[in-house]
Amino acid sequence: MGNNLVQHILQAEEALKIAMQKSDIAALDSLLSDQLIFTNHLGQRLSKNDDLDLHRSGLLNINSIDLYNLDLITQQETCVVHAFASITGTYSGQNADGHFAFSRVWAKHGDKWQVISAQSTLLAQKDINN
Repeated sequence: MGNNLVQHILQAEEALKIAMQKSDIAALDSLLSDQLIFTNHLGQRLSKNDDLDLHRSGLLNINSIDLYNLDLITQQETCVVHAFASITGTYSGQNADGHFAFSRVWAKHGDKWQVISAQSTLLAQKDINN
């Protein structure tokens, strides 16, 4: 199950990245758990609806996401992903480019994987050592 699980999560991470870049509400709705708690880099706690509303309203516009140095911790039907990301985009019309450290918890819900918890930290510069 280990390698198969890793492949499923890597595919889910790629699908999430694409959905975020396109602000694809239907895809995000499928990939994010209804119980999602996302603590963003400002320390704000967001729900799934909060996250979807940012995309739906156009306040958040992500042009590109470059994920690197992914580490996965798998256990049965749960996976924790730690990753670094370089992101370009805008928030409320202002430049929001930056380098981030992310942690996401994926859990299997029926036949699909969903993010149930996520956290991001803004880095001062791209972390190329990790």
